[in-house]
Amino acid sequence: MSDWASGYVTDIDYTYGYYAELNPARIRLAFLNAGLAFPKIGTACELGFGQGLSTNIHAAASTTAWFGTDFNPSQAAFARELAAASGSAAQLYDQAFADFCSRADLPDFDFIALHGIWSWISDENRKLIVDFIGRKLKAGGVLYVSYNTLPGWAAFAPLRHLMWQHFDVMGATGTGTQKRLEGALEFASDLFASDPLYAHVNPSAAVRFEKVRKQAPNYLAHEYFNQHWKPMYFSEVAEWLAPARVTFACSANYLDALDMINLKSEQQAFLETIQDTSLGQTVRDFMVNQQFRKDYWVKGARSLSPLEQMEGLNAHRIILASPREDVPLTITGALGEADMDEIVYNAILDVLSDHKPMSLGDLATRLRSAECTEPAIIEAAIVLSSSGHIMAVQDHDSFEQSRASSDRLNAYLSHKARSSEDIQHMASPITGGGIGIGQFGQLFICAVKTGCKTPEEIAQFTWAIYASQGKKLLKDGITLVTPEDNLSELRDHAQSFYTKSIPLLRGLNIL
Repeated sequence: MSDWASGYVTDIDYTYGYYAELNPARIRLAFLNAGLAFPKIGTACELGFGQGLSTNIHAAASTTAWFGTDFNPSQAAFARELAAASGSAAQLYDQAFADFCSRADLPDFDFIALHGIWSWISDENRKLIVDFIGRKLKAGGVLYVSYNTLPGWAAFAPLRHLMWQHFDVMGATGTGTQKRLEGALEFASDLFASDPLYAHVNPSAAVRFEKVRKQAPNYLAHEYFNQHWKPMYFSEVAEWLAPARVTFACSANYLDALDMINLKSEQQAFLETIQDTSLGQTVRDFMVNQQFRKDYWVKGARSLSPLEQMEGLNAHRIILASPREDVPLTITGALGEADMDEIVYNAILDVLSDHKPMSLGDLATRLRSAECTEPAIIEAAIVLSSSGHIMAVQDHDSFEQSRASSDRLNAYLSHKARSSEDIQHMASPITGGGIGIGQFGQLFICAVKTGCKTPEEIAQFTWAIYASQGKKLLKDGITLVTPEDNLSELRDHAQSFYTKSIPLLRGLNIL
């Protein structure tokens, strides 16, 4: 591993993930529900953007000016390629944190985001980042941080350390990360086969290991096999961030705000006796055995009055971002799965099924009944937003100004989808963020924009792309051999796309 990498894996590409928590438009509902004022996000920065998909989607689909760095040159080059394709003017660099954070030409930021960074870097880099946040985050600005959390990692952390030690000490020099990774996984498997007492005391470790070893190598390499890997208690993170003068605002996981699906009544009562935020959040993590936190912090929290909070919630605009029939009426929290109120949720989904923006206030007026009260509608909006079935809608001016750059980025992504299924999202100028669309969907969109008007034409267009590369489809894990079988499978997908997805994509201004 090269010295410039500072112990970070660089010879296996990071995944092409999209992270909705980094969408500035998503902050609004979380802050309103917490009774906090939220800023207008004009400038934003992502530290460690990976392949840069989130940054580029948010830069293309909104008017926010994005900056960021990722010290892996190949990832930064791809991110710049996306920025050039959209014309968003995102300023993306391939600098280490020490170099980027000391730049004199960066603006102050309304939003700084770190996804999948905090737990995987050295203390020296954490100090640099905290100093950067303290200097460059505006008063009232928001910080997003996600990290591996204790106590949820307590049982597995020793095994991760052992796998890393094998990876570092026993891996053959020059064999590359993937071979060393495979050796470490085999070593851990042999350890469990020897029936160690550790496995008896920590039975969950063996269960998690079986899940881990089935994951993609590029995910495993970056998740478990960097030199620096440090899960933390919430209180430790709060202590680290204190010099930056930020305080905890709320979880970026909307469902964390709903105690009834996460905490028993006795646990809720116990937490109410704890006035200190740091202690309270740490105790809550013990109650739910938290493994990964996604949190919003704010520099200078300002509470809203009850009137201001309700006015803000009523003005909050949303859109149904999934086909109506694909939205489940169950939800899963720390206490397990729970059923939603069918009367309330079906009423909301029926009104939103035309995929047009609507404010929560207008929704409440339209549905006013004994069941569909304002609190019930707000709670439903939080639940449905948590899973991405409902998304926040940005203001009309931002939508108009970002339509062209979103179209350009989506055209580029559709073009990439001809030969790769790595990227599974496209940009919506309605939501200012990403929408999950797989390879078939991206190719079908390309077909429609090329002039295909029927499911048959869409299927034929897509099969021509596959056939030209000698590719075949999989169905139930089995490769379809004949052109007829491949076309039949594509026709089924194209028919579903035609009836279910086209209305949705037009509502989101992707098609």
